Formats: sequence, C-alpha cells, structure tokens
Amino acid sequence: MRTNRPSAKPRRVAGTRVKPRARAAGRMARVPAPRVGFVSLGCPKALVDSERILTQLRAEGYAISPTYDRAQLVIVNTCGFIDEAVAESLAAIGEALAENGRVVVTGCLGAKGSLVKDAHPAVLAVTGPQALDEVMAAVHAHLPQPHDPFVDLVPPQGIKLTPKHYAYLKIAEGCNHRCTFCVIPSMRGALVSRPIGEVMREAEALVNAGVKELLVISQDTSAYGVDLGYRTDFWGGRPLRTKLDALARSLGSLGVWVRLHYVYPYPHVDEIIPLMADGRILPYIDVPFQHASPRILKLMKRPASGAANLERIRAWRKICPELTIRSTFIVGFPGETAAEFEELLAFLREAELDRVGCFAYSPVEGAKANELHGQVPAAIKGERRARFMQVQEEISARRLRAKVGKTLPVLVDEVSGGRAVARSAADAPEIDGVVRIERGAGLEPGRSVAVKITRSDAHDLWGVAVAHGNP
Repeated sequence: MRTNRPSAKPRRVAGTRVKPRARAAGRMARVPAPRVGFVSLGCPKALVDSERILTQLRAEGYAISPTYDRAQLVIVNTCGFIDEAVAESLAAIGEALAENGRVVVTGCLGAKGSLVKDAHPAVLAVTGPQALDEVMAAVHAHLPQPHDPFVDLVPPQGIKLTPKHYAYLKIAEGCNHRCTFCVIPSMRGALVSRPIGEVMREAEALVNAGVKELLVISQDTSAYGVDLGYRTDFWGGRPLRTKLDALARSLGSLGVWVRLHYVYPYPHVDEIIPLMADGRILPYIDVPFQHASPRILKLMKRPASGAANLERIRAWRKICPELTIRSTFIVGFPGETAAEFEELLAFLREAELDRVGCFAYSPVEGAKANELHGQVPAAIKGERRARFMQVQEEISARRLRAKVGKTLPVLVDEVSGGRAVARSAADAPEIDGVVRIERGAGLEPGRSVAVKITRSDAHDLWGVAVAHGNP
C-alpha cells in the first residue's frame, strides 16, 4: 500500500516541494501561501485522485507542506477496500489529528457511511472518492485562499507523487461488475470512461515533462469506452474511438513504455497482444484471474473459467512469447473445498504465470460473499495461502532463471552506494521484482540501460550494465 504522509520531523515529500519565490524589487511583500499537508493511502487509482487534488491546490496558490507542524490543514486520502486498509486509514487520520488537529478526509473510506465520523468526530469534513470539488470546498471553508495575482503556474502535467520518470494514467472510474467479494462499485460507482482525446492529451503532457513509462489503470481497463458506446473523439486532429485497442495504439506512438493493469480476460483483449509482440506497448498484462474453479468463479461472479483462461494464456504466448502475465488470486473464499483449492494449484502449475499475488479471503463489510455458506476457518485460509505462494515461488524462480545470460533493456529507478535498482519490461513498480545493477554509480533515475543478467532468485534479477540509453 502506498503511503505519502507528512512527518512530525521536517522532511521533503517527493513531488511536493514548493520552490521559494523570488521577490521583485520594489513590490509589496506577498501574503504567505496557506500550507496544506497531504497523506495519500491506497491503490494507484487513489494516488491519481491525490495528484488531481494536489494539482488543484497548487493551481489555486496553496503551498504543500511536507510536515504536520508546518501545515495549517491536512488532507487524508483513504483506502477502505479490506479490513487492514480500513485500520491503516483510521490510524492515519488519528495521527493527523494528533499531530495537526485540522483534518479533511476523502477517499473510499469516506463512502462507508458514518464510519470516519464515528471513529474521529473531530475531522473537519469527509468526502468519498473522486470528489475533487467537495474536497476543495472543504479546504476553502476551513483555509481560505487570499488573492495572489502572482501565484506560481502549475506544470502542464500536474502535481505527481511518483518519481519523474513514470506516472499512472487513469482512463476510467468505477466498475460495472458486481464481484461478490468486492465493494468498490458501491464506493466508486458504475464505469465512467474518460474520452480518449482527453486521456491522450494528458499522456502527451506527461511524456513532454520527461515521463518514460505510463502505467494505464482503472477498475476494469478492458471495459474502457463501453459506457460511451466507443464514441469517436479527437486527438491531434485525428478521430479515435474511445476503445482499448485504439488507446493502446495511440499510447504506443508516444515512444515510451506503456504498461496495462487491471485487464479482465475478455475475448477482445486478444487484439492487444499483437501490439505487444510488435513492441508498440510493453509485453506485460495484469489480469486478475482470482480463481480457477468454475463453481468458485461463479460464486465470485467473475467471468470465464480456469480452462478458458488457460486456453487464452496459451494463445497469448503463441502470439507474444516474451509476454509477462501478472495476476492475483483469492484463497479461502466461502465454500472453497480442499479439492477446489487443489484445482487452483493445478491451474497455477499449468499457467506458469510470471508475477502473482495471493490474498486470503477477507470478509469486507458490505460484500455479498459474506452471506455465503461455508466460511473457511482463518487457519485453513492461512495454510492455503502459504502453499499457494510456495508453488508460485518455485514457478517464479524457474522463469527468472531462464533469463540469466540474456541482455534486457531496463529503466533505472534508484541509484545508491554505487549500485542501481531498475526494472525490466516484466516489472511494474512497487508490486513486481527489480533488476539490481552492479557498478551503477554512473547511472541516474529515468535512464534506459541494457543489462546482462548474471544471476536470479525467486523475485529479482542481478546484472551488469552493457550500454546506456538516453536519459
């Protein structure tokens, strides 16, 4: 889970430093800008909401404080997906109240009725997710912005919380599915796609600002445009349908890495794989399969089945042998039998997925799955998750071992102590593995490098740089 919160001790938060303004000789001293602290929790979709709020704050002349004690108000963007996220969000709100005292809460936790106010009655205001106008109204009410005609201009790409060389590109809000384990549609609503021209203009601004990797996100990326009837929009004077294949082609023309997340295994996704084989977008796809048993998938209200998904995986790899497939699964779903769990393990061994996350089923408040019979005891859920991850670790180690001796293009994320940490096309930031580069002192974040892989483990690769690309 991503966390960007002000500190009790002064420190800089990436992407939020406010540069001092030079004072013109003879001009009247300006009133200091009101200072807002920001805590961002949750998934990349929540992160984009945070970036939009920060962009609006800066556009209106507010300064962003990296510490609680220097802030005159703190905004906490919360997550409310699972119980652990709810607990962390409530704790973050409590910390902000204790350190600062003036707190506005937004995000998914705010959509859970009176939960926030019941736990923390002292908060100034509570809104749900994607509520920019409501958040700004709360800020205006509790920390008015004085008029300043000389306010700094906001960069075209907006305020970002990610490193300069990659950014999340949210193409839609909400979801039309009603998965029984999920409450996101009740918090974020039905699918609302952004027009493709708007998305492309944002992507273009990000690339012009130096972004080298665009991570495409939404609740259901494969459904992009369905709510708009795949309506035609315009980018650069050219007509484009608001549809995933047109978006992927257009993003692929920008000359940067393009990575697709949260893709449902629909048949039309097959049209995207040739773009990966041709090198237009990264050969990487994030598909949350969730399970393999047809009965469990039906109880989850998920599309497809284990057998159909295996057939699709084989077809994808035939078109694009270098394809990296990431997925997530739930074990211990209500009613899951020992035989159905073994069916899931058999699917895992057959599919040989590259990157996998696994969650033990958590009874999220409001989820329909909580009403199902056959709740699995916590101890059994924990045992099944451990077995699942052991099988996947063996698969991952084997697939990474096959890369030893190859030379891979990577994007550098960090450089420290003469070594660099980078990512290949197979590695999304924060959730996948990394490529560790020996003798990387001459490198810098955002640089493209060719690395010869020398060794591996179950998660990461090690190698030496053999050629440097453009910064």
